[in-house]
Amino acid sequence: MHTLTEGRGLLFGGDYNPEQWPEEVWKQDAELMRAAGVNLVTVGVFSWARLEPEPGRHDFGWLDRVLDLMAEHGIAVDLAVPTASPPPWLGHRWPQTLPVDEGGHRLWYGSRNQFCPSSGLYRERSQSITTALADRYAAHPALAMWHVGNEYGEVCHCDESAGAFRAWLRERYGDLATLNEAWGTTFWSQGYGDWAEVVPPRRAPYIINPTQRLDWWRFCSGELLAHFREQRDILRARTPDVPVTTNFMGFFKRVDYWSFAGEQDVVSNDCYPEPGHPLTPARTALTHDLMRGLAGGRPWLLMEQSTSAVNWREHNLPKPPGQFRLESLQAVARGADGLCYFQWRASRFGAERFHAAMVPHAGADTQLHAAVREHGQELRRLAGVAGEPVPARVAMVFGWESWWALEDRGRPSDRLNAVDQLLSYYVPFFERGVSVDVVPPDADLSAYALVVVPNLFLVGDRDAAALTAYVNGGGVLVVGPFSGVVDPNAHIRTGRFPAPLREVLGASGEEWLPASGPVACRWDGGAAFQAESWTELLRSDGAEVVAEFAGGDLAGEPAILRHRSGEGVAWYVGTMPGPDALASLAGRVLADAGVSGVLDELPPGVEAVRRGEVLFLLNHGATTVRVPIPDPGVDLLTGSPAEGHVTLAPRAVAALRPEVALA
Repeated sequence: MHTLTEGRGLLFGGDYNPEQWPEEVWKQDAELMRAAGVNLVTVGVFSWARLEPEPGRHDFGWLDRVLDLMAEHGIAVDLAVPTASPPPWLGHRWPQTLPVDEGGHRLWYGSRNQFCPSSGLYRERSQSITTALADRYAAHPALAMWHVGNEYGEVCHCDESAGAFRAWLRERYGDLATLNEAWGTTFWSQGYGDWAEVVPPRRAPYIINPTQRLDWWRFCSGELLAHFREQRDILRARTPDVPVTTNFMGFFKRVDYWSFAGEQDVVSNDCYPEPGHPLTPARTALTHDLMRGLAGGRPWLLMEQSTSAVNWREHNLPKPPGQFRLESLQAVARGADGLCYFQWRASRFGAERFHAAMVPHAGADTQLHAAVREHGQELRRLAGVAGEPVPARVAMVFGWESWWALEDRGRPSDRLNAVDQLLSYYVPFFERGVSVDVVPPDADLSAYALVVVPNLFLVGDRDAAALTAYVNGGGVLVVGPFSGVVDPNAHIRTGRFPAPLREVLGASGEEWLPASGPVACRWDGGAAFQAESWTELLRSDGAEVVAEFAGGDLAGEPAILRHRSGEGVAWYVGTMPGPDALASLAGRVLADAGVSGVLDELPPGVEAVRRGEVLFLLNHGATTVRVPIPDPGVDLLTGSPAEGHVTLAPRAVAALRPEVALA
């Protein structure tokens, strides 16, 4: 991100689709952008049909004029490779490039994303348009970044995909005997005697082999990554100094973003928080922390957000005044160096006519666009935070492969959801102002005082050994329920669970017992609390019982255990505690780890996070609050001094830099 922010400060802008407008509007757009402080626009995401109206014939004149106009106005361009949505001529002339769903039905053009990731012809055409764009614009002064595709996530079950899947499996397993063993094909007479018999998971009478489905997830994510790499390599060969990105979608299940993150120069994300939900501020913060984790702790880019209502929910609530600014600054506080929107000017036609934009249908003389201009100008006052880190001593482990394996059919309960479980454990840290890094299962944990594993259903031997070593070396570990259940082939680890972590946890279980309703529990001090949906029959193998079940068949049995192992401490939670109990648990494990929040006292609804030397305070609540601060500072957003406390109205934000830093 350094090369993008150098000389620009924080990036501000959005998707720009000039091909939807007559050219006389373009000059107005450029002037409005400059007045709003826009310094980056994404161009061309869905312009393939305009750039290549028929196979091999290009029309670049209009794009030349757009990029020239942006350069004249000092606006950098994130130039898109438009391969996310092929033109109709591709599907019409070569229908084999169109995707096929799980039931064998071909999906047609007329929308977007109508491609098979494994189609050789589609990928050839993708490389062709990418090469043409790179050759033409490599030296253009407006070019600041390349944007490959858009929101990767397409899946295809066609015969060409089946062939690619078989090739991937041959590479992974070598021979059919090894595949049969890995897939456990003695179950339900599924043994394969010829590679031609192996197909993608397609619509079947009952539950599909879980290892087959897990490998399918892996393959599909890998095919999209291969498509990205092909285009990225073309771009890098011609413009080695221009960064390349593609936009993520937060906790999006189909694509393993850990595998994608290291392959791009800038991690970027599209984020559309659910309005009105009480957990939205925390879930959005968690998503931002995931992006920072994907970026290896470095700054990232918020590629898409909305100024107000979107068009794709059943009931699309607008954002109240100040909300989009609050959400934008939340991203800055959690490591974003750029804040972009979908889109610059609201579309008059097409599927997103009712999606909000930086310039609404009513035009620039509106309250909304005035707020956009004000926000663009105030971001200049935060230029100093660009590139600054968000320090964290707590990590939460999250893995896509474990997510895929956990939520397949045929498990004890559908109520244990990987992302919901992660969020439940995250909320009490968020409410305390404790910064959290989201890390993969194979991360280096040595920098963290506390590591929380809300659920890791699938765990490999090496990762389990790393968690054990982390605790024995002095770390504090928390492991949530139904973890360590299967190996990387999705085979159950037999014996008392969680088999690979039993020793470090000092505890083990023999049966998973989903509950029909609320679960009564009590802490070791006698205080009662309630859990939900899930229990486990556990025993202590040396661990201290810090909470037990208080009713039903498990009355008196352990629910939460704590174990000293080596120089550290490991906790195991064999149920799904409610919010109050998780808040109490967070307090205990933070005390074990010697970690505290950025402030001693944080009113409800207020988010506190430190980025570099700047303390961000964001009021997500509905009332004005008074937030005590330990040191005097200056609010970079207003220029006002602050000492002793800060008063925040609803949706207000303060960005406090210590006074000593200003000397």
